[in-house]
This record gives sequence, C-alpha cells and structure tokens, in this order.
Amino acid sequence: MKAFQTVDEILDFAIENEQNAADFYFELASKTKDNSIRETFTLYANEEIGHKEKLIFVKKEGVFQLEKQTILDMKMADYLVRQAVSENMSYQDALILAMKREKAAYRLYMKLASTTGNSQLKDLFVGLAQEEAKHKMAFEIEYDDVILREN
Repeated sequence: MKAFQTVDEILDFAIENEQNAADFYFELASKTKDNSIRETFTLYANEEIGHKEKLIFVKKEGVFQLEKQTILDMKMADYLVRQAVSENMSYQDALILAMKREKAAYRLYMKLASTTGNSQLKDLFVGLAQEEAKHKMAFEIEYDDVILREN
C-alpha cells in the first residue's frame, strides 16, 4: 500500500476507493437483465456514493464521527471463487464478486485505520470498515437465502 504523507492523501485515496466501488456496482447493475437484481446493485452503488460523500465532508469540515457497530461475519467470501464481471454473469457469480469486493474494502479500511496515528481518522476508517462489513453480510444473507436454498 502507498505510504501516505498527509490526512488529505488518505482521504483522497478512500474517496477514490468509494467511487471505484460505486462504479463496480453500477457496472454489475448495467450487465443484468433482471430488474430486481439491477435495483439491488444500484442501491449498493448509491450507498458507496454516500460513503464517498461522507469522506468528502470529512475532508472539507474535519468531522470524523461515525457510529460504531458490531457486524456478524458469515465468512462465505473466504470460500468462494472470484470471477470477472461479464454480460452473461449469473446472480450467484455477481453476489460472489460483491462479497469479495466488500471483504477487500473492509480490509483496506482496517489497514488504513492501523496506519494512522490520528485517533479520529482511525475511528472514521473503522466505521467505514464496519459499513463495508455490513454490505458483505447483506450479500452473504442474500446468497444464503437465494443461492444455497435453491441448491
């Protein structure tokens, strides 16, 4: 990971990461023919845009507060194979990709939290990690409810 010199560099990196996540979910949404799946991924894309907006606000105003939560981890993403986004991707494959992406985002924010000496910034990144863990959990529940029950 890049060595950051300032809080602004860390925040810029996190802002870019959230935009990349939103782009990823918008891409998944655009590649599905199923309206309910499209709506689900669009919802998550918009949540990532919300995270980006929080980070922009933090950068502009210097406010570092996020509510702390404990999120259950079903660890499904640890055992699923990652695939690339494609036009004919199944809902199962899309959920697997989403779980893996959220797990990576969680790890990224926890790593950022561990690299800063600023306690407020650390709390912010832990809060963002919890948001990503919440998304991963929602995808795991969806996977369990839809994919595992069908098989």
